[in-house]
Amino acid sequence: MWLAASLLGLAIVVEVGATAALPRAAGFTQPAWTAVVLGGYALSIWLLAVVVRQIPVSVAYAVWSGAGTALVAAAGFVFLGERFDMIKAAGLVAIVAGVVAVNLSASLH
Repeated sequence: MWLAASLLGLAIVVEVGATAALPRAAGFTQPAWTAVVLGGYALSIWLLAVVVRQIPVSVAYAVWSGAGTALVAAAGFVFLGERFDMIKAAGLVAIVAGVVAVNLSASLH
């Protein structure tokens, strides 16, 4: 199980990196950055597909999308000069709460 969790973490990091590179791809007009974005997404989805062999898809996807969303928001703030305000923070808290709820639900069955 620790291997699947590690691969899920790697999938999240790769997806966040690909998403953070999207502005550099400039609407897919920059071939090198486009390759980074598409390659990152492909690798991330492949890793997620491997992970769901051992972790239920609802849990794996909730963690993947929730953590990815939170990390992309952080990357946008830290590296891309995006605003971070209380509304965005509240939204991220709601996402994390949803991921926790999905995980708790899965562990009860």
